[in-house]
Amino acid sequence: MLLSATKERIDFLPHYDTLVKSGMYEYYASEGQNPLPFALAELIDNSLSATSRNTGIRSIQIKLLFDDSHGKPAVAVIDNGRGMTSKQLNNWAVYRLSKFTRQGDFESDHSGYVRPLPVPRSLNSDISYFGVGGKQAVFFVGQSARMISKPADSQDVHELVLSKEDFEKKEKNKEAIYSGYIRNRKPSDSTHITSDDERFLHNLILEERDKESFTAVVITGVQPDHMQYLKNYFHLWTRQLAHIYHYYVHGPKGNEANAVTKDVSPFNNIDIQISMFEKGKVPKIVNLREIKDDMQTLYINTAADSFEFKAHVEGEGIVEGIIRYHPFLYDRETYPDDPCFPSKLNDDDDDDDCFIVEKGARGKRPIFECFWNGRLIPYTTVEDFDWCAPPKKRGLAPIECYNRISGALFTNDKFQVSTNKLTFMDLELKLKDKNTLFTRIFNGQEQRMKIDREFALWLKDCHEKYDKQIKFTVYKGVTTRTDLPSKRMQSPWTVYAAIEWDGKTYRTGQLVKTVKTLPIFYGSIEKFFLYGDHDGDIFATGGEVQIALEPQALYAEMKTIPISKLDRTVSDKAVKKYIEDEMARLPDKLSVTWPEGDELLPNETRFAGTPIGALRIEILNKKGEAMQKLPGTSHGGSKKLLVELKVILHSPTGNKEIISHISQHGGKWPYWFKKMENLQKLGNYTLKLQVVLNESNADTYAGRPLPSKIFKFTIIEGKPEKFSVGLLELPFRVGVPFNIPLELQDEFGHATQLGTGIKPILEASGLTLQYEEITAETKCVIKGVTAKGSINSCQGKNFNLKVTLPGLKEDTQIFKIRLQPGPPRQLKVKPDSDILKIENGTAFPFQVEVLDESGNITAQPKLIVHCKFLGASNLPVYSVDCSNAGTNILTGPVIHVQNIKKDQILKARIEILSCKDVPPVEKIIKLLPSSHVARLQVLSVDGQKAIQIKHQDEINWVAGDVMHNLIFQMYDEGEREIHVTPAVAEKIKVNWTPRINREQLIQGLLPDVKVPTSVKDVRYCLITYLDDHVSLESAFTVRPLPDEPKHIKCKLKGPNTLQVGEELQSEIDVMITDQYGNQVQTVTSACVNSLGVSGPGLDKSNLKITWQESTLTMRVKGIRFKPCLLGSKELCFAWREFSDFLRVNLTAGSPAKLQFVDWPELEKPVAVINGRELQKPLIVQLCDQWGNPSPEPNVKISLTKGNNLKIVPSNQQHKTDENGRANLGVISIHAPRGEHTLQLKASHGKTTLDCPIITLNVLPDPEKPVCLNVKYDKNASFPAGGTFPDFMVSVLSEDDNIIKNINPARISMKMWEAQSSGTRTPIDVTTFSCSKVKDDKEDGFFYFRDKVVPERVGTYSIQFTFAMDKTNMLSSDQIIVEVVPNDPVRLLPDSLPATPAVSNVRTLNSRTLVKDLYLHVMDEYNNHTGIDLVGRIIAKIKSPNEDDIEIPQFQGKVSTVEFPFDRGSAEINLVLAENSPGRDSTEYILVFEPDLPALKKPLEPYRLSFMFYNDFKKQQQMATLTRERDQLSQSIGVYRNWFDTTNQLVTEMKCQVKEAETRESHLKNELKKHQIELPQTNTLQYVDSLIKQKMLDQEGVMKQPRRTCTLPNYPKGNQDILGKIAHLAQIEDNEAAKVISWHLASDMDCVVTLTTEAARSIFDETQGRQQVLPLDSIYKKTLPDWNRPLPHLRNGKIFFRPIGNPVFARDLLTFPDNVEHCQTVFGMLLGDTIIIDNLDAANHYRKEVVKITHCPTLLTREGDRIRSNGKFGGLQNKAPPMDKLRGMVFGAPMPKLYSTLSGQIDLLQQYRAAVVKLDKVNKDLDLHLQSLNTPEMQKKKQELAEQEKNLKLIEQKLGMTPSDKVTESLLQPILLDMSDTPIPPKRMRRETVKKLYSSEEWISSPTKKQQQQQQQQLLQIPASELNGTARKRKA
Repeated sequence: MLLSATKERIDFLPHYDTLVKSGMYEYYASEGQNPLPFALAELIDNSLSATSRNTGIRSIQIKLLFDDSHGKPAVAVIDNGRGMTSKQLNNWAVYRLSKFTRQGDFESDHSGYVRPLPVPRSLNSDISYFGVGGKQAVFFVGQSARMISKPADSQDVHELVLSKEDFEKKEKNKEAIYSGYIRNRKPSDSTHITSDDERFLHNLILEERDKESFTAVVITGVQPDHMQYLKNYFHLWTRQLAHIYHYYVHGPKGNEANAVTKDVSPFNNIDIQISMFEKGKVPKIVNLREIKDDMQTLYINTAADSFEFKAHVEGEGIVEGIIRYHPFLYDRETYPDDPCFPSKLNDDDDDDDCFIVEKGARGKRPIFECFWNGRLIPYTTVEDFDWCAPPKKRGLAPIECYNRISGALFTNDKFQVSTNKLTFMDLELKLKDKNTLFTRIFNGQEQRMKIDREFALWLKDCHEKYDKQIKFTVYKGVTTRTDLPSKRMQSPWTVYAAIEWDGKTYRTGQLVKTVKTLPIFYGSIEKFFLYGDHDGDIFATGGEVQIALEPQALYAEMKTIPISKLDRTVSDKAVKKYIEDEMARLPDKLSVTWPEGDELLPNETRFAGTPIGALRIEILNKKGEAMQKLPGTSHGGSKKLLVELKVILHSPTGNKEIISHISQHGGKWPYWFKKMENLQKLGNYTLKLQVVLNESNADTYAGRPLPSKIFKFTIIEGKPEKFSVGLLELPFRVGVPFNIPLELQDEFGHATQLGTGIKPILEASGLTLQYEEITAETKCVIKGVTAKGSINSCQGKNFNLKVTLPGLKEDTQIFKIRLQPGPPRQLKVKPDSDILKIENGTAFPFQVEVLDESGNITAQPKLIVHCKFLGASNLPVYSVDCSNAGTNILTGPVIHVQNIKKDQILKARIEILSCKDVPPVEKIIKLLPSSHVARLQVLSVDGQKAIQIKHQDEINWVAGDVMHNLIFQMYDEGEREIHVTPAVAEKIKVNWTPRINREQLIQGLLPDVKVPTSVKDVRYCLITYLDDHVSLESAFTVRPLPDEPKHIKCKLKGPNTLQVGEELQSEIDVMITDQYGNQVQTVTSACVNSLGVSGPGLDKSNLKITWQESTLTMRVKGIRFKPCLLGSKELCFAWREFSDFLRVNLTAGSPAKLQFVDWPELEKPVAVINGRELQKPLIVQLCDQWGNPSPEPNVKISLTKGNNLKIVPSNQQHKTDENGRANLGVISIHAPRGEHTLQLKASHGKTTLDCPIITLNVLPDPEKPVCLNVKYDKNASFPAGGTFPDFMVSVLSEDDNIIKNINPARISMKMWEAQSSGTRTPIDVTTFSCSKVKDDKEDGFFYFRDKVVPERVGTYSIQFTFAMDKTNMLSSDQIIVEVVPNDPVRLLPDSLPATPAVSNVRTLNSRTLVKDLYLHVMDEYNNHTGIDLVGRIIAKIKSPNEDDIEIPQFQGKVSTVEFPFDRGSAEINLVLAENSPGRDSTEYILVFEPDLPALKKPLEPYRLSFMFYNDFKKQQQMATLTRERDQLSQSIGVYRNWFDTTNQLVTEMKCQVKEAETRESHLKNELKKHQIELPQTNTLQYVDSLIKQKMLDQEGVMKQPRRTCTLPNYPKGNQDILGKIAHLAQIEDNEAAKVISWHLASDMDCVVTLTTEAARSIFDETQGRQQVLPLDSIYKKTLPDWNRPLPHLRNGKIFFRPIGNPVFARDLLTFPDNVEHCQTVFGMLLGDTIIIDNLDAANHYRKEVVKITHCPTLLTREGDRIRSNGKFGGLQNKAPPMDKLRGMVFGAPMPKLYSTLSGQIDLLQQYRAAVVKLDKVNKDLDLHLQSLNTPEMQKKKQELAEQEKNLKLIEQKLGMTPSDKVTESLLQPILLDMSDTPIPPKRMRRETVKKLYSSEEWISSPTKKQQQQQQQQLLQIPASELNGTARKRKA
């Protein structure tokens, strides 16, 4: 017994998700059911297993603790089973640790599984099975589980908590998730429960005190939806659990209600109790034994008989089965209904007219439910077996009997079920196997009889014994029922008059009541129907009865219902009473109340818009009871009553229904109609309330009208709220009264009357308004309105007249009137003075105006003004008509009074005779006497002074001048001057000019007299006047004098050019002359004040004018101009009224700034793609400070920029030309992404000019490679001579995208041995080319596969390069690889020792075979390896002759010596034994055999030949000869290698010559095909000149004008952008280009992209203004076939001969780039559009095509369009001229001549290169052949021959076999040392590497110079270094 609680650490293996979420995943594809009961069943399974050994009551409690006052919701499952030890509790926590697998570590829980003995129905409680159900169930129900258990033999309680929250916390904190603690504590000790959420645990733990053993599973964190389900569906899920454990609770026979006594069986002790606790509610407690409506109980208690059987399955599988029969009783099937499988429609929901002859009792449900070890497996059912399925032919029992059986199958655990026990795995498969044997169990015994026969007989017996039916009697014949919807079911029906049913007879006319109908019917029987053609009485099921509904006065209809729906319990009396009550409950009258007021009284008169209050209505029957339905209708249906409200307007045209509502009675509200406020129309109304039937809306029922009520009322107009002004009578005149009619309206627009006391207010700006009165009748009129005010025109003036009626809602109206002047009231005469003077003999004009009373000029018809003169006889009368304008000039004949000598007074009376009320105007006229001409006087006017010229005077005048101001005056006899009239002027003559200006004469001016230019000339002038009365004359003489100043002359002394802002350096002299050029001498210095200088833009601030006394001239200085337009400027010099002009040339000022020419706005950054050129050349212009171009040459201009910005060309110094311009050219920009600035700098003199700054927005170049991306296996090792892993190389552009479509030949891999100094690429580099790109890999990746690792160990550098062009290479980062040795293959020394020569004498040195020889393990490329190998080296001596038994021995007389081998090498020292045996002068072999156990493959032993001598002297001689032999062998090998290399080089050079000749010849033939003949001599010069000429021709073709698209293209900042549609294609034909461009006008500006992402990016950049088309969104299946023939070609035949040259529009397009993408775009846009010559041809083509197929859109070269629907004509189908397309037109492709020239230039350049190469290789070969014949080479050949001769002699002396060629051993040292050279000689390279690399991969080749150096190095190797033993080199 524990003194206190302890913790025991445990581990459980699965991931916590497996525990926590297994419930979610394992449970539950729940087939439309809630799986929660099945989860609880898992926990009950565990409890049943735990209590299986109990001898007493097996108690299982499920407690639903939902009382939140005791903590959060929880579910507890508690049993009194055997409990679990801590080890068993640990095992429980392990997922899928079933009781069958608890062995090994789990044996300590003593739970080795023993299968229980067979029991009936397999009710062995062995149903806790797999080790998963409990965990799944727990975590399906909630978030946490607390396992509390106490085993029977323990005094301690063990407790384990599994929590999802705890698992997640541990995972987050990186703790061990799958471990926890089992708490071991005393019973009833709840001190560890501290959380308020788990307060309920205290009570649970208290209950432990008296329990010997138990297990409790407490689930917390219950899912909210589970909790709701458990609360709301308590009955449902407890019923399901009772069904699952039916046979455990009730025993093998089940819950038999009619059993006489319950068997005393071991199953009566299983007590499963479920209790639910909620706050404030009585606990719900149910025991599964008490549930009486679970399905198995229903099946057992409704069955009349049962059929038991057993199935024997292969193996030990046994299935017990039972089939139960549920009989048909008269009118119903007794087969119980399952809520989860409703077998039929609820009878209550049957439609009256629906008829079902036979309805299966079981419905679609399978027969068998399946139990496993006595527990239901809910989701597995078995439909049937062959022997119990309904037969195809009629059997012993009717077919419907097969639908009256239910069944259950009971299996043992030999059949597999799923881990959550929801389904069997293979039950049905095994049962329906052909080897399964079925036997019947009868009285507990198996009977081996045919099961199908037994079953059929049993079923027949059940049918006859237990099924009960109705007897149909009184046969009436067979009929057809047309009321049925299905024609098949309409006949035959047999009619009967009576039936006998369960001992009771029903006849025609009998009163009946129905059940289970909606509504319940009462009526009398008419007839009975039975389906089928019967004859006479018959027993049958089903059938129908036709009843007449009662009371018939109410219903008058028939109903046909199934016989089963007759109520067999009702009496006739009850039916009759119902019918009487029904009649009394018919509706009788309506009760109307007005709950909200606004009651409507009968015949009431109401104002429009007055609301009629809400109506509350009750329908009353004769008893005064309120009712809502017709009697006899307990439910709604068609007998529900509604109240209909209608408002009807009675108008002259007829009655009009304006409101119609229907109200129905609700459960909580009466019949109710809302307030009506919209009754506005005037007239008589009726409000009618009528009771109607629901649905049919009938107002009568059974021939009787339903109650109604009528209110009559009248609507009249309301009070005035607004008004409008009616039609006014025109015209309106000042002072003339007029009326204003007003139309008054109420708020709904009805005409109404004005109330008394309202005084209108009239207002108009500028007018005085008055009125007399306002009438308040129906028609309201403001009478006698008069207006007075000023009007400027007799046509009148517009005024806004405002009428206000105070008190109205809308009280103001403003309207326009045009007020005309009033009737004449006064006459105004001008002049205003009362006394007027008139000359005798003249007419006098009067200005007369007719005015109204306000002083306005007025006019009216027949307005004639008269003037009478009084005071003398024969005076005229004046009159004038003023009808039009009201004003005119009043005049008439002259007033002439004879013989007046002095002034005479007359009177003028002016009046309007037709207007008596206009007072006349009188004027006094003073008549002055007239006179004739008496005297002529001539005067000369000088200013204000007039000088009289007397007759015969002499006048001095300026020479050449004109006497301008000569006037003459004539006087009458009274010396009064006479005015000159035209008539008088006619009579005046002068002698100095024939042309006399009469007008001037009238004014008193004589013609100008031209004075002679010479003072010597004198002119005589005569003036005469001759009329009827007198002849007068006057004469004078004119003598010329020097003239007055008439001109000024300006003279410029010096240059006439000046700059803006500068003064003119030259002086200007101004001289005053007369008009003949003579200088006027009379001027003085004062005249400078009169000189003015002017000119456009002249700056007068520094102007100076000085007087030159000596020359009598004026001098002008300080001329300069303000900033203005440059060029020729005209200066005006004015002196007094004279002026002269002078031109000066104004040039730009000093350079002050630079400006760009034709460049976009500098405020915005210029977008440019990195590495590309700017759109335009940078041209700058020097300007002065005012922006004028300054033509200053040789001004230096420099470009400054940031360090990270590079521009090409880099020449940043420029000079301006003679116009001050500098062309910096088209520059290309190289810079990082972002904004950069280019600053121009320039200075002129010492002034720094103001220079612009260009801001560049540099975009990454999607086509510019910037880096190589290399991918490979970085974990790979690199063994010498092995193969590198695959390298995957891609080229990235500036925008980090992979560049595709790259020639793989441009990417190469370079490798070299890493240098210690720096990262510079050395000379000896091995280069590899790219392997073939794999077809299945993505485009843009290049692979280097199977490249050979160098044979020499060391550090190597690998670098990948991409040839961007001929000079620039892009390199990747260097990859440093460590080449490690390969597998060990041989044993070799450090350096190959010389052949030893030893003897067996005493001297140690003579016996020493090898001293300090280090043997190493080498790989096949001679790299040291095997550092980690440990073993030994065994040295032996062998003879070449195997028969030789005399073998020398080592010191100590031993034949083998062992040496330790460690860290890859062994040190060898070997000495022969003194007096060792052995043949004298014999060659022996030292064999060193490695013994290295760690190696799988043994190594080759190392062999070293040595010479053995018995004699010491001979040994010494032979040792010397051996050394000489070794040296000669080395030397000969070097010589032979060198000669072989030389011969190989010659062969290669000859091959190169041959190749070059073939290439040159091939290209020459190609040129001949292009008609280019080449001369035999000076070929290169001719080719160069030809290339130059062709390039000039090509440039000329380029410059020829051709059609271009001027629409700016979208910048291709991304390789996914193809560009605008207008730029994607070109069209050669001009007409076609125009019409196709117009046809696609709306799409030309659209940018095409490859991807939707790129399109979206453009859309965002342009804020949605740019239209875009992504290609990945085009549905390509509908695109046209590019090779499809024209529609008139059908199956290769011409259907008709077209005219007009039709061709597909798409075939006229050529695509410079992206052909495939462009075909997609234009295929979509153009489809099958056809181009044809003209409209006639197009119409003909379309007419013919539509006979055979659909015709596409047709475009004509003349610009017409016929749409695909046939429509043509109109502006929208006619293309405008080309210039109207504003450059949005497809460009023309380059002329064909251009591509021809390009091809010729390319061929010529290739040919030139071939000629140069041929010349070079020929020269190289000649030089090399010459070098082979030099004396040095001859000498080396002789040296080789001598050395070979000496070698043979030495070998003979040594006793060796002479060899004709160098032995294999000679090649080895050379190869070893050759590895130090940078590049191997070619011959060796060819032989040794040929098999490792393909020819195209080996790119690098040594230069001739390198080869010669290598040969020299080889020849200089000292012989002492060349020693070794022969070995073969791997080829």
